[in-house]
Amino acid sequence: MTAQPQTSSHAITPDQAQWVAQLFATTADAMEQAIHGKRRVVELVIACALAGGHVLLEDVPGTGKTALARALGQVIQGTSSRVQFTPDLLPGDITGITVFDQRVGAFEFHPGPIFANVVLADEINRASPKTQSALLEVMEEGRVTVDGTSHDVGSPFLVIATQNPVEQAGTYRLPEAQLDRFMVKTSIGYPDQAAMTRILQGDRAPQQPLSPVVTTGMVTQAQDLISRVHVSPLVADYAVRLVEATRRASEVRLGASVRGALALVRLASAWAAASGRHYVTPDDVRDLAMPVLTHRLVLEPEAEFDGVTAAQILGQILLDIAAPQENGTA
Repeated sequence: MTAQPQTSSHAITPDQAQWVAQLFATTADAMEQAIHGKRRVVELVIACALAGGHVLLEDVPGTGKTALARALGQVIQGTSSRVQFTPDLLPGDITGITVFDQRVGAFEFHPGPIFANVVLADEINRASPKTQSALLEVMEEGRVTVDGTSHDVGSPFLVIATQNPVEQAGTYRLPEAQLDRFMVKTSIGYPDQAAMTRILQGDRAPQQPLSPVVTTGMVTQAQDLISRVHVSPLVADYAVRLVEATRRASEVRLGASVRGALALVRLASAWAAASGRHYVTPDDVRDLAMPVLTHRLVLEPEAEFDGVTAAQILGQILLDIAAPQENGTA
C-alpha cells in the first residue's frame, strides 16, 4: 500500500477516507487466508483495532480465536502474544515484574506478554478477579504501572479476550466495569460447509505465517484519521437516543454507559472510513449497535428467568427508535 494522502485540513478528506478503506480491505483480505468464511467478524475486529477498542469473543473452543489474533498481528507487521488465563495466574504474569539486577545494582523491569500489538487473553473468566483487574488500566489507558512506574505498551494495541459460554465451573464472571472496557462483544462461530471443506483441505500442510500487507505505523495513521471522521449532530443524537432507551427499558436494571455511547460513535467512525466515507451515517450506528451495546446491558432477574436476552431488547429498541432521514454529511 502507498502512504496516506497528506493535507493541512483538520477534518478527514474523501481521499484520506479512501486510503483507510484500502487499508481496511487489504488487511481483511489477508486475514481471510487464515480465517475462512467469517468476513463480518474479521471486519469487526479490524474496525475495533482502528477505533482503538478491544474485543470480547464469547465462543466455544476450536473456532479459530487464536488464529484470528495471530493473523491480525502478522498482517500488520506487528507483535502478538497469547495469555492462557488460569486460576493461579497472577497480575505480574500479565503486566511484567521488576527484578533487581545485581550486575548493575538497580531494579530492571521485565515486560510481560501484555506488551504486544495484539494480545489474546484466552478464557479470561477463568482467572481471579484480581488478575482480571490487571487488564483494566492497560485496556483503558494503554499503559501499566508496576512498582509506581508507568510503562506504555505502544500503539496500535488491541486486546482480544475470550470466554467459554458453556463450561462455567471454576470461572469468575467478568464484572460490569470490565465488560464495559470492551468496545465489541461477538463470536466467530462454526464455519459453514464450504469454509470447513477449505480448512480440512489446507490442514494437511504446515500453516505458514501470513505475509504483512500493512505496517503498524500505517494502522496508527489510520487511527488518527478515523478520530477526525465527521459525525453530524443528528447522527450523534440518534446514538444518544439508542443508549438512553436501553436505560428506560423495563427489563433492564443497568443500561449502556457513557463509555458505551462513545464506543458506538468511535466504531461507527471507523466503519464509515472503512467504507470510504468521511462522514458517519445513521446506518453505521444502527448496524453496529448490537455488538457494541448488548454486553453492556444488565437485565432484571425476572427478565433473565423468563428467557429475555439483551439482544431481543436492543432489537426492539432499534425498531422503536426511528433513524434520522439524512446521510450524515457535513
